[in-house]
Amino acid sequence: MAKRNTALITKGEKYYVAQCVEPGVVSQGETIDKAKSNLQEAVELYLEGMAGERLPAFSSEVIVYPLEVA
Repeated sequence: MAKRNTALITKGEKYYVAQCVEPGVVSQGETIDKAKSNLQEAVELYLEGMAGERLPAFSSEVIVYPLEVA
């Protein structure tokens, strides 16, 4: 059964950085599509490695907001 997760993509200096919020998996790619594809693979590998183990419970609510730091 597929579980919906939250993914964020930001532009780094050279690559796009993609993060899946719930399990905390991060990947990158030279394009947005490549970053998305790499993140998909990374999350699948992470979950495959966790097979048989109890996955941490995640809140279904994710709040994204801008945070300014001096």
